[in-house]
Amino acid sequence: MLWLKRWNFIERARLERELWDAFEGGEDIELKVEALRRVLAEAPAVAPAAAGEEAFRLEVWETTRIRIRRIEALMRDQAPR
Repeated sequence: MLWLKRWNFIERARLERELWDAFEGGEDIELKVEALRRVLAEAPAVAPAAAGEEAFRLEVWETTRIRIRRIEALMRDQAPR
């Protein structure tokens, strides 16, 4: 049912929120994304369903990380009023 999650905007938003919360908490989101990428690369293919879930999380986190950094750059360039 992973294909269904890909089209479920609530599930996608939940995963995006995980990374946003980490960013707002001061965590290094690049490190968090890289750690997930490493886990996926090192994980044995014993549980393909779990690997699929984590691969989907990585896909969402990568796009969210780019969006967060883009917004961060835009906000940095804004002059305080």
